[in-house]
Order: sequence, then structure tokens, then C-alpha cells
Amino acid sequence: MKKNDKKKDQQISEALNDVCDQAQIDFIGFEWLTHTVNYGAFPRSLKITCVFDTNLNLKVFLGSPAVAQLNQQLKQALAAVEAPIQDTGRQIKYDTEENCQLDNAGRWGERLSTSC
Repeated sequence: MKKNDKKKDQQISEALNDVCDQAQIDFIGFEWLTHTVNYGAFPRSLKITCVFDTNLNLKVFLGSPAVAQLNQQLKQALAAVEAPIQDTGRQIKYDTEENCQLDNAGRWGERLSTSC
């Protein structure tokens, strides 16, 4: 990874940490989030995965106006570090610990690499 890419990745991580901290307070079942990116195709390759504890909590969340709220928070935080999200439907994904455990035996690295 190039020096500039490392710096950008650090900025993205810091911006996402702030959103994550607030989401853990605001949304029932929200646990954590992460990002993947190919800097050769940045920013369109940037993908955010938001993880909830259970499928039930995720279903409730996805059926509420909270989805638009969290998507907007993510977009604003990333825009502030010049990492724009242009297509929330493609670049922001929602998943659960429950599904990872069932499908990938809890191996998030494997799960994230196959969903990119």
C-alpha cells in the first residue's frame, strides 16, 4: 500500500470509528462496522459493512427510517475525509454476527473477502 493510501485509510478508519461509536448508542443490536477498499479504484471501490448482532435486530433496523439516518451519517463522515460514497445501495452493506457464524463459522475475514 502506498504512503498516501495508508494515510487515506487511516482517515477513513477514524471517520468510521466516530460513526460506529454513535451507532452503538442509537441502534439496537448494532455492534461494529468495517470497510474494504481497492485504492486502484478509489473511491467507487470503497465498501462499508455494518454488523448487527442478530437477524431479527437487523430486520427491525432495515424496516425503519434509521437506515437512511445511518447511511447519511456514513456519507457525511466519509465526505469530510474526501472518501465519498456515491451509491449507498452498492457501497453500504448490512450483515449480522448470526449470519457469519452460520455461513462462515464466525470467520469475518473470509466473509468480507467473498462479499467484496
